[in-house]
Amino acid sequence: MNLLDIQDLRTYFHTDEGVVKAVDDVSLQLEEGHTLGIVGESGSGKSVTSLSIMRLLAGSAKIETGRIAFLGQDLVGLPEREMRKIRGGNISMIFQEPMTSLNPVFTTGSQVVEAILLHQDVSPAEAREQTIALYDEVGIPNPQQRVDDYPHQMSGGQRQRVMIAMALSCNPKVLIADEPTTALDVTIQKQILEMIRELRDKRGMSVIFITHDLGVIAEIADDVAVMFGGKLVEYGDVVQIFSAPQHAYTKGLLACRPKLETTYRRLPTVSDFMEVDQSDGTPRLIEKQVDEATIKQFETRGRGRLLHPGSLPTAATGLETIAEENSDVVVLPDDSIPLLDVQDLKVHFPVRRGLLQRVVGKIKAVDGISFTVYQGQTLGLVGESGCGKTTTGRAILRLIEPTSGKVHYHGRDLASLSRRKLRTMRRQLQIIFQDPYGSLNPRMTVETALVEPMRLHAIGTSRADRVDRAVALLEEVDLDAAHLRRYPHEFSGGQRQRICIARALTTEPEFLVCDESVSALDVSVQAQVLNLLKDLQERRQLTYIFISHDLSVVKFMSDMMAVMNDGNIVEFGPSESIYANPQQAYTQKLIEATPNDDIDHIRQLKQQRLAALKERSE
Repeated sequence: MNLLDIQDLRTYFHTDEGVVKAVDDVSLQLEEGHTLGIVGESGSGKSVTSLSIMRLLAGSAKIETGRIAFLGQDLVGLPEREMRKIRGGNISMIFQEPMTSLNPVFTTGSQVVEAILLHQDVSPAEAREQTIALYDEVGIPNPQQRVDDYPHQMSGGQRQRVMIAMALSCNPKVLIADEPTTALDVTIQKQILEMIRELRDKRGMSVIFITHDLGVIAEIADDVAVMFGGKLVEYGDVVQIFSAPQHAYTKGLLACRPKLETTYRRLPTVSDFMEVDQSDGTPRLIEKQVDEATIKQFETRGRGRLLHPGSLPTAATGLETIAEENSDVVVLPDDSIPLLDVQDLKVHFPVRRGLLQRVVGKIKAVDGISFTVYQGQTLGLVGESGCGKTTTGRAILRLIEPTSGKVHYHGRDLASLSRRKLRTMRRQLQIIFQDPYGSLNPRMTVETALVEPMRLHAIGTSRADRVDRAVALLEEVDLDAAHLRRYPHEFSGGQRQRICIARALTTEPEFLVCDESVSALDVSVQAQVLNLLKDLQERRQLTYIFISHDLSVVKFMSDMMAVMNDGNIVEFGPSESIYANPQQAYTQKLIEATPNDDIDHIRQLKQQRLAALKERSE
């Protein structure tokens, strides 16, 4: 039985620049007890589809035509008073960013209680008891105490669990999850996916799961709808979509995800599988033929691995064996001197309490780590949020002052340099931050953002020369001179990250810290940025510390990998070796948490879902 039946839905935005066809003739069905995955890049129309179902569209948006039938009742023409009863009661939604969805001045529990009181005839005390039970059901520890916590007192994963508890508070028939795991650690993502699966089977509800990552879809969906440019380009059973995708766009999305077992030196991108022809004003997708020779190029073209015996954990690591088994490995000479040598680095933050703010303890964010990085290498730092990887990157650059330890760069200890000398040295060391929008000044044009660092470091002979250099940098990151006069809000997320990369290159550095620089991007854009970083490294002989919570991304990018947990490096070695033979349980947990799109795994998950559905119906 179809709980939800969407036919010929068209949702358009009427703007000053014209009409934007965000959802254009989309038809979907959601069966009882099933999960429908809607996947596509930013701007594909997947979130607008869900907002159309909920009737939560912006004022400039309008459902032009179509029918959204919930249990046979058309929601499109339903009066707002009647829609309010369905919204939150029968159909609930989990939004992408829990921190912006929760009110920061109220406790999380009071916000769930409010949702219960709005839809159920119960007392405030009963609503609080239901909230505690919901917190327990979604796996929030110490629910009796945590209901009185404010959003900022919870981790990202716990805040997302609060949003799920709120969505479940009225026992909905349909749960819409809009990118609920984006930017979460892979381990937390796995927990959230497992929890949604268990709650769906236990409660017998249906789920619409929206994401840009087909790997996540493989873990949870029964049916998959692939959207591009507001249209539905492929729709079918999850096993069929992954085993025999029909549309070029679907093939591209599947190929561009880095996988732990991949042997690619460069990642395929969607543009390798299709192009968009708009010569007649109407976008047309044209499929490209991807043959064995093309696939082989992804494995052979581009930068290989760069290893040095001195950067390995012990002498008995079998470097020769690694080089023999991996044709892309280049071994540096034994007498090579490391570009960066970190020794016993510690960063401790004081914990202050009481009226006088006395120090009562300390948080050991980084607790005595040591490693080396050689010229042209990439060291990947991987681990969950709070493990110390970002603090390590910032402490090396002294954006955070180290508590103790030495950071030798070209033999000079950065930790002991004066502010003036450090400012001069920083020309050679730069950082790319996680959030490109937050790290760009919204009041600065791209031209100003690129020219200002050159002026500060006396690079270029005149402003005209610096502007010419800025144009060359934009072209190097696949943008053009026309973008100089624009502001950050006028670009997509991927374009903004390219601008941040260009800005980091303005001082002609040789060492870059890439701090979660692709974690919030669509997988298709992520592949483009990762390829760009590899190209720049090869062209400019750059050295990277690449920070991420995603082991598959770190493995693709890195020569050496350091797995961090609780401020310590728990495993260190060549990235290929760590994946092939992880020694620590924590590393194994990270590998197991990575989404698995193996066909046998997908079939097994689907059989489990169908068995749970059958058991419930009996």
